[in-house]
Amino acid sequence: MPCGEDWLSHPLGIVQGFFAQNGVNPDWEKKVIEYFKEKLKENNAPKWVPSLNEVPLHYLKPNSFVKFRCMIQDMFDPEFYMGVYETVNQNTKAHVLHFGKYRDVAECGPQQELDLNSPRNTTLERQTFYCVPVPGESTWVKEAYVNANQARVSPSTSYTPSRHKRSYEDDDDMDLQPNKQKDQHAGARQAGEKGPACLVKVYEDWDCFKVNDILELYGILSVDPVLSILNNDERDASALLDPMECTDTAEEQRVHSPPASLVPRIHVILAQKLQHINPLLPACLNKEESKTCKFVSSFMSELSPVRAELLGFLTHALLGDSLAAEYLILHLISTVYTRRDVLPLGKFTVNLSGCPRNSTFTEHLYRIIQHLVPASFRLQMTIENMNHLKFIPHKDYTANRLVSGLLQLPSNTSLVIDETLLEQGQLDTPGVHNVTALSNLITWQKVDYDFSYHQMEFPCNINVFITSEGRSLLPADCQIHLQPQLIPPNMEEYMNSLLSAVLPSVLNKFRIYLTLLRFLEYSISDEITKAVEDDFVEMRKNDPQSITADDLHQLLVVARCLSLSAGQTTLSRERWLRAKQLESLRRTRLQQQKCVNGNEL
Repeated sequence: MPCGEDWLSHPLGIVQGFFAQNGVNPDWEKKVIEYFKEKLKENNAPKWVPSLNEVPLHYLKPNSFVKFRCMIQDMFDPEFYMGVYETVNQNTKAHVLHFGKYRDVAECGPQQELDLNSPRNTTLERQTFYCVPVPGESTWVKEAYVNANQARVSPSTSYTPSRHKRSYEDDDDMDLQPNKQKDQHAGARQAGEKGPACLVKVYEDWDCFKVNDILELYGILSVDPVLSILNNDERDASALLDPMECTDTAEEQRVHSPPASLVPRIHVILAQKLQHINPLLPACLNKEESKTCKFVSSFMSELSPVRAELLGFLTHALLGDSLAAEYLILHLISTVYTRRDVLPLGKFTVNLSGCPRNSTFTEHLYRIIQHLVPASFRLQMTIENMNHLKFIPHKDYTANRLVSGLLQLPSNTSLVIDETLLEQGQLDTPGVHNVTALSNLITWQKVDYDFSYHQMEFPCNINVFITSEGRSLLPADCQIHLQPQLIPPNMEEYMNSLLSAVLPSVLNKFRIYLTLLRFLEYSISDEITKAVEDDFVEMRKNDPQSITADDLHQLLVVARCLSLSAGQTTLSRERWLRAKQLESLRRTRLQQQKCVNGNEL
């Protein structure tokens, strides 16, 4: 445990110390940030900071130092607050300066009154984000973060909770066990993300953040009961508010000032945008840093056996189909690495057709994917879900907030669309809009949020994997037809034994492999570019119908993912030939299936 618990249990006391030393000199704010930065570098200190993702809110001491791993779901308008304000003692007439930063409510001691006319008062601005636990975060990710943290085992305060401490997964009213996930609308986002939604108050550099970013926040927890007054009695509340600020509608006040017991406030001291949420890897995988990181370089040196084991594992999961397993690996490490005009480059949506209907195969395949990726979501594509679920986030102007939809997902989420459940029926207007939204997500890697009078494009980077019986109704970069080599009599038993046979250490290697390779730099030398161009011309000569410019683009994407899957950051002649071979095998298989089933594919 780091020495001196005050910074954990009484961070406002630390802030007060810097403010008292420096007065109105704004340097005190930088010193506060620097102090906490340094504290977090000591003795694994981050592990001792209680996390709102794990520790129930009722167990955390108000105004203590906490952390939160979350996604920005909405951004409210900036708000004004009293940066510095002066109080007057009614008896002694003594004047005292206070800071308003990191606080929701002005601090006045006994006999003290706020001097609203003091020339020393300053008004500053802060931004409020509405943040939620990371949607679709995998159980193994949560467990790894819980195991890494010490705070839940040895509380950092002398605060006595009103009930015995329980972590979120133990709460009776929160169904979080993987086997008990709620099936609302048979396909809606799974309930049970750990931790509450929070109103996050940001004081510095808020322009760096945008909606759907994943953040790791460190700040001061505020659950002041006064914050709930707005909800309980709007008439009395208006007396507490500046008349200039009371132009909001009652609905907007209700949404923007929910009870602090349900939606706590975090006043951010330090915020970091996370590139990924894989707890097995360093938080920052910038190109330069990853080159010098010993962990990364040692892992890269033993990549080949990891890939071979993962291929074997996925081949079993895909009922003995090693070609489909190759394509699943390429899909899982694909990512949008840049955009050329509106075209997202690097995306690789795969449609696995030939999935058995009326089987639990697709459900269990999704479970396997869940065990490998940090965040995922399964969309069960039934007529009812397509017609009734809200896919697109929309703006509620009455409450002045963004109402979330299923497709509001953070970058690098795996979206698995199960089309095997689709039966004959009529799509109504919302259903057609939802199909269009999915098509736009796949083709352009963007979601058009509904702002009533206009649509606003939100670029995304979502790995879409479609399971279907015939060819998918949705566009896909690549269709691979499943050729099972075995049909297990009991699918659940087969998949469970497959998972239990893999050592946890091996599973962790798969998880590191799939996250790490998405961040590798990749390039093609002039020499190989020339060879590829010559190859393309040669193929067109032999059979002009055999390959188009789109086919060449796909071949290059396959070659890119294939190279990265072997830890190679440049394209070699060998990998190019292997990519051509894979594509040839895939196409031949599709042609054979066409002959068997007529025009189904």
